Amino acid sequence: MKQYLDLARHIMENGTLKSDRTGTGTKSIFGYQMFFDLKDGFPLLTTKKTFLKGIIHELLWFIKGDTNIKYLVDNNVGIWTDWPYKNYMNSSEYQGESIKEFSDKIRQSDEFAKKWGDLGPVYGSQWRNFNGVDQIEYILNTLKTNPDSRRMVLSAWNPAEISQMMLPPCHTLIQFYVVDNKLSLQLYQRSGDVFLGIPFNIASYAVFLMMVAQVTGYELGSFVHTIGDAHIYTNHFDQINLQLTRTPRRLPILKINKSITRLEDFKYEDFELVGYDPYPPIKGVVAV
Repeated sequence: MKQYLDLARHIMENGTLKSDRTGTGTKSIFGYQMFFDLKDGFPLLTTKKTFLKGIIHELLWFIKGDTNIKYLVDNNVGIWTDWPYKNYMNSSEYQGESIKEFSDKIRQSDEFAKKWGDLGPVYGSQWRNFNGVDQIEYILNTLKTNPDSRRMVLSAWNPAEISQMMLPPCHTLIQFYVVDNKLSLQLYQRSGDVFLGIPFNIASYAVFLMMVAQVTGYELGSFVHTIGDAHIYTNHFDQINLQLTRTPRRLPILKINKSITRLEDFKYEDFELVGYDPYPPIKGVVAV
């Protein structure tokens, strides 16, 4: 996608070197916005193969209100495992297990998963129970009864519970907007890891927009992605520069099961990606 490459190029050419929480170091800019019209295709990165299975399972996990990685691990999705594994490594119960062995324990033991797999009140908890408010239910009801409302906002940033979260939310606030029977979504993301995280975030919120549009009866509009601190970690410079040599290919199409009328009823099998022709994947280490 040209929008993504423009962001990466802008950071590499104009960003400022900064220290960060992980000790890795970043090149960073503050304030950036991208627009994706979903009639142009599904915005899944083509300059490297992107893990759509993980994106969809993570989104379904959020919608369920789940905060334990067991659902993800059971579906062979490891995108959240680093944080509870690091927590486990710092405990007296750690016996030198690898992250794979840790994941196997999560998969095999509900008791172990309950103790070591929960991330605290992260996205799913805030979406479905923000101080007692089910924000998803509120959004869906408002879209059906008052689509001109300017209050269709979903927040994952709950200051009262940040200290209880293993990783405070990066994609913090969502707003829906309806015009001419088309539903659009804007995401404000306080912090964006451009190599590893941003491709996931773009695709995830595009899927979410498609799901919400379907169950509320709207056509698809645009996804607007606004980022606060947009950064590239110093150990991802080579990977980003490789992508900048690649020409974006035609966007794929994501088909979803048209029979689904409730957001909670979607399953992974209800999604089909058509025409995805990416370049080979590029690996990078996540900064924890």
